[in-house]
Amino acid sequence: MKKYELTSEYIINALGVKLFRIKAVRKVGSVEVGDLGGYIEKEDNLSQEGDAWVGGNAEVGGNAKVYGDAWVGGNAKVYGDAYVGSNAWVSDDAYVGGNAEVYGDAYVGGNAEVYGNGRKRGR
Repeated sequence: MKKYELTSEYIINALGVKLFRIKAVRKVGSVEVGDLGGYIEKEDNLSQEGDAWVGGNAEVGGNAKVYGDAWVGGNAKVYGDAYVGSNAWVSDDAYVGGNAEVYGDAYVGGNAEVYGNGRKRGR
């Protein structure tokens, strides 16, 4: 069963790519049915399974994937072939890109950047 849908609301990112705001169609952790989330380029960017969510004004695009119980929020950006999974949090103005992976109980926030082949693993 799907947990979110793409809405007709969208933004154009710095690369000229259209990203669509998401809307919860079932409860996802603390997110209630009908709550609006952040922006994704396509459904492949955010798993329909688990409690993974993109919130606030966060952006996820390219071949990036958010899965498991991970959370991307604030004004964070996740692009390229990056993966954010498990219980990881990416928030504030953080950037995760390239082939980077953020997973476990990792937290990436503030103005932090994880990119290239970087890995951030919590516990």
